[in-house]
Amino acid sequence: MQIDFTHFTPWLSLAGGLVIGLAAALMILGLGRIAGISGIVGGLLTLPHGDTRWRVAFVAGLLLAPWLAGAFGAMPAAHIDAGWGQVLAAGLLVGIGTRYAGGCTSGHGVCGLSRGSVRSLVATLTFMAAGFLTVLVQRHLPGG
Repeated sequence: MQIDFTHFTPWLSLAGGLVIGLAAALMILGLGRIAGISGIVGGLLTLPHGDTRWRVAFVAGLLLAPWLAGAFGAMPAAHIDAGWGQVLAAGLLVGIGTRYAGGCTSGHGVCGLSRGSVRSLVATLTFMAAGFLTVLVQRHLPGG
C-alpha cells in the first residue's frame, strides 16, 4: 500500500474531527439532542411544535459551510464516478437504511459510540461492513 502524500492531510483531518466532536458535545450539552443529520432533517419534515429553529439553523450551517470555506481558499474539485441515477439510488438506499437503523452515521458513529451505546456500535459496524462490501463489489470484483 502506498500513501498519496499529495492528498494526505492528517492535520486538517484531525482539526475537522475535533470540530465535529466539539459540535456534537455542544449539541448534547446545550440542547440535549444528538447531532445526527437524519434525525435533524427528519424532524424538519414532521415539524414538531417548537422544535424547528435549531434544526433550520443546523441545516443552514451545513449548507453555508462550503461557501464560507471557499472564501478562505480554493475548494477541491469534486469528481464522482457515477451517473445521476446511481447517485439518486444510493441516496434513497441510505435514507431507507437510516430509518431502519434508527439513525445515520453521524448519530450512531459519532454521538452513539461516544456515549457507549451498544446499539450504535452494531449500527456503525453494519454501516462500515456495507460500505466495504460495496467498494469490493464495485471496484475489485470482475464486472464491477
